Amino acid sequence: MTTDATDVDELDVDAGAPGLLARLAAPEPGADDPAARILDAALAEFETYGLRRVSVEDVARRAGVARTTIYRRFTNKDGLLQAVILREVRRFLTAIARATEDLATPEDAVVEGFVAGLQGARRHPLMRRVLESEPETLLPQLGMNGGAVLVAARDVLAERLRRARPADAADHDAVAEVLVRLAASLLLVPGGGLPLEEDDDIRAFARHYLTRLLHRP
Repeated sequence: MTTDATDVDELDVDAGAPGLLARLAAPEPGADDPAARILDAALAEFETYGLRRVSVEDVARRAGVARTTIYRRFTNKDGLLQAVILREVRRFLTAIARATEDLATPEDAVVEGFVAGLQGARRHPLMRRVLESEPETLLPQLGMNGGAVLVAARDVLAERLRRARPADAADHDAVAEVLVRLAASLLLVPGGGLPLEEDDDIRAFARHYLTRLLHRP
């Protein structure tokens, strides 16, 4: 999710989903890239203090750079925040892809993709910080660029379903999107009567209920 000033312009909401999806597909620069150091510092600040309280000055101080260095690469704090989120989304989607790699059946992909997605989001330090202290800021970030984050997560899982069962490819996008939206709902509205805290419980729930989405009546 590292980026330069041109990349940030393409992350603006007006660019829509294609611009953000293109950024997700781009390779992540190495750790020695100055932008990576800035993003690491910004992530640490956001995880510690939340999205609202952090300033560009705070990030510059933690990164050991001047504010002008940050502004040359990221237009403003919003651009920096979107860049941080984009990098974390890329890593999140990579984890889902790895969890569903080379599975024998689409049912297995549904189960393991759902577990990896839900628990990965729950356990992410920035997600936990935001959900605890300022949950109202999360939906606008998830909905940025026309919901491209949701689209990207759907596409990763749908690709795995198509690979496991090519004959039913027409249904896979819809099934994958339902799974992503359900996971988002469980993340944003915790509690209720479903015992879905542990990996094994989530896996059993997905196996019993969610794999039914793959079976046509």
